[in-house]
Amino acid sequence: MSPSPSCLTPQRVLLLVTFFLILVSSSTCSYQPAQGKVFPVPRTSSMKGRTLVLLDVNTKTPIRTVSENFLSVQLDPSIIHDGWLDFLSSKRLITLARGLSPAFLRFGGKRTDFLQFQNLKNPAKSRGGPGPDYYLKNYEDDIVRSDISLDKQKGCNIAQHPDTMLELQREKAAQMHLVLLKEQFSNTYSNLTLTARSLDKLYNFVDCSGLHLIFGLNALRRNADNSWNSSSVLSLLKYSASKKYNISWELGNEPNNYRSLNSRAVNGSQLGKDYVQLKNLLQSIRTYSRANLYGPNIGRPKKNVLVLLDGFMKVAGRTVDAVTWQHYYIDGRVGKVMDFMKTRLLDALSDQIRKIQKVVNMYSPGKKVWLGGVAAPWSRGTNNLSDTYAAGFLWLNTLGMSANQGIDVVIRHSFFDHGFDHLVDQNFNPLPDYWISLLFKKLVGPKVLAVHVAGIQRKPRPGKVIRDKLRIYAHCTSYHNHNYVRGSITLYIINLHRSRKKIKLAGTLRDRIVHQYLLQPYGTEGIQSRSVQLNGQHLVMVDDGTLPELKPRPLRPGRTLVIPPLTIGFYVVKNVNAVACRYR
Repeated sequence: MSPSPSCLTPQRVLLLVTFFLILVSSSTCSYQPAQGKVFPVPRTSSMKGRTLVLLDVNTKTPIRTVSENFLSVQLDPSIIHDGWLDFLSSKRLITLARGLSPAFLRFGGKRTDFLQFQNLKNPAKSRGGPGPDYYLKNYEDDIVRSDISLDKQKGCNIAQHPDTMLELQREKAAQMHLVLLKEQFSNTYSNLTLTARSLDKLYNFVDCSGLHLIFGLNALRRNADNSWNSSSVLSLLKYSASKKYNISWELGNEPNNYRSLNSRAVNGSQLGKDYVQLKNLLQSIRTYSRANLYGPNIGRPKKNVLVLLDGFMKVAGRTVDAVTWQHYYIDGRVGKVMDFMKTRLLDALSDQIRKIQKVVNMYSPGKKVWLGGVAAPWSRGTNNLSDTYAAGFLWLNTLGMSANQGIDVVIRHSFFDHGFDHLVDQNFNPLPDYWISLLFKKLVGPKVLAVHVAGIQRKPRPGKVIRDKLRIYAHCTSYHNHNYVRGSITLYIINLHRSRKKIKLAGTLRDRIVHQYLLQPYGTEGIQSRSVQLNGQHLVMVDDGTLPELKPRPLRPGRTLVIPPLTIGFYVVKNVNAVACRYR
């Protein structure tokens, strides 16, 4: 029998209300920080709508320390073919490259193995007809004059090219782009000639930008016994040594594809012997007797590629200073915008890294491993996709995942080039991935920290890979950034959810001042925009050709971080006094 209304005295009503409040409070207290750590508590049915994430970081010891040049860039030799090499002295390009220093610049790619060196000072006047540099007659004289100024001027040769000259070059590059694409899709490449003057221009760009050049040598020149023919390389080494150019070296590009390029395969053992031969050649030249050598620049670790790497490591594991490989996520010809947000695609890199490291550690434990070429798509990217804000999710996740798994250097293909997967477009304007890279360089240091979170993962099950759409990485803040004292921590967060997420800093991060750098698409195109805004301000280069100041938005201590949907954010937690971050 239910109680009659007369039985519900005020005392009994108060007792029922109190009991109800106790039940509610016990069901909503899901996580408790203790001793600087966050411990998950089993979910209850009342937590389904909860969006709060508790976050703490281990500030005592780093889990990894990567290179100071961790984020580096690449230039493809095709810039010789399409004429852009002659514009590397552009003040705007050099300013953009300086923003990413310190870094390596790898001069290599698909056409590395078709590159030939000729010690010619002035190809515009020495050739009888159209030569490999393809100078347009409209500005050939201007190019020659800039060559002369390079001889006369000490230090950096920086140019301000007229708009008319740039427009002519863009037209020429667009025509050459079709030729290059045809070569790529047919997998047949024409030879490229790098002259002494072109090498001077390349090194001028690298030196003025504060980068270190890694030059890829042609490995497809073979003797009758399939050994490497180094005769053409010796001329390049002697010229570079005479100019005292500080260069590191590599040999070939994706040797696992050589059979398809010239119907002549090179196995891992032979490739290892080629690297030993190159090392001996470098040691015979005083300038390069201690130069670094990297390789073998293999492709994605499929079975045949791992067999090649195994054979290479047996012979040349101790010869190279770091083992390099390349990774591309999707086919740019068929890519869709949603591909850049698939957690399965983002997680694909992790397994590839483990496969490479397993082979390397079998022969040379502790040998550094580099991701020597990476981009979202292959096939030169896709217009309005791989050059947009959406591609930034893959790029930043690549950096975070690689650092966490011990990859020492990640080289982005490409800094500037034709196609759509670069950091800077042909108007010398920075694209979204450039701004992500710039923020990473300015805020993220080489020491990687362990992140502890609660509230975003399901209960782990054996054999089940948990894929989250909220990615959180932590490093010590860059020592080069004098706006923050040592001991500060930088978080970078990717929110792939279509709803905002709230993050509460706990443990050692609790009640600290936080500087927010929220990077969002700018304009009406949404995540397919080629422009970005930082904390609501449109990011563009200043009129005088300099980079804008990256201004943070200070958040009051204890405030919950709110991450908007489909957004990337960097957060510097100030004055944490993290033991792991006090010293370099």
